[in-house]
Amino acid sequence: MEGLAPVRCDHDGFALQGYYAAPEGEGPFPAVMVMHSGLGLRKQIADKVRMLAARGYLAVATDMYGADADISTPDAAGERYAELTQDMAKLRERTVAWFDTVAARPDVDEQRIGAIGYCFGGMCVLELARSGADVKAVSSFHGVLTTRSPARPGTVRARIAAYCGTEDPFAPLADVDALRSELSAAGARYQIMEFAGVAHGFSDPSMDDFGREGIRYDAVADRVSLAGTLALLDAVLRS
Repeated sequence: MEGLAPVRCDHDGFALQGYYAAPEGEGPFPAVMVMHSGLGLRKQIADKVRMLAARGYLAVATDMYGADADISTPDAAGERYAELTQDMAKLRERTVAWFDTVAARPDVDEQRIGAIGYCFGGMCVLELARSGADVKAVSSFHGVLTTRSPARPGTVRARIAAYCGTEDPFAPLADVDALRSELSAAGARYQIMEFAGVAHGFSDPSMDDFGREGIRYDAVADRVSLAGTLALLDAVLRS
């Protein structure tokens, strides 16, 4: 893709192939991991990587499915999603492997790394925060909120933001309440914003063409969640 360079991560002998964009000038730069939805690395992720690089971050799109994974159709990508979410320990380990890969880059300031994620990627950034990795800020957009290993008290280092729609079938209000209770019990610093009447996929205009109940774009939720995320990243990674 134009303006993007490949980056590889190896996890447990499995090759993952993402891409990144860097700001102009010399590093090390603050970095942001951009974690994809269940559909895999798509145009939305590339657009966010370029936007973050233009704002001064080294932005890395993290492939969670594998360099040779078939994501040519939603059903094909869904198979990869199902395989990975059936083993949540592996999923968490893979997010940490990507974090370690980004932190090891000479053009990255390892003390200033954040992560944002969409849908499945929202689950991934929350799992990264729960792992205790030294990620400074994470933001979940219409993310899947459930986990099999809740955050333990004192382990979460990141400031967490979660943006949720009240009509999202993949993150019902009971899951939002459970996340709030989990993070409070863990002593985490967090914010949760709920958009009334908003469904899953609200950050991606292409979701209006997806044709599935409970999935649709919302311009207000998209803009407000992005503005809040950028404010969080700027406050935490540039301080």
